[in-house]
Amino acid sequence: MGILEGGKLPPGAKQGLNDWKKATYGGPCPPIGRHRYFFKLYALDVEPKLEQPTKVELERVMEGHILAKAELVGTYQKSGKTASPT
Repeated sequence: MGILEGGKLPPGAKQGLNDWKKATYGGPCPPIGRHRYFFKLYALDVEPKLEQPTKVELERVMEGHILAKAELVGTYQKSGKTASPT
């Protein structure tokens, strides 16, 4: 199961709100310099019953129900008018 082309979510999947209070992906947009981005995946023993939670709300509901966790850290650097993923 995964996110389909065009961003269509699989049945039962929900989107939360990002730092801009939107339920869409905006990609990296740092100021000048290198910044780190954290992508986290959790295996839970329950299905959270939230519609569009914030990060704080989701973490509160997941507490005590995390079976496994994976984390990917990526960096992105922008200098002047050109940007390049690293």
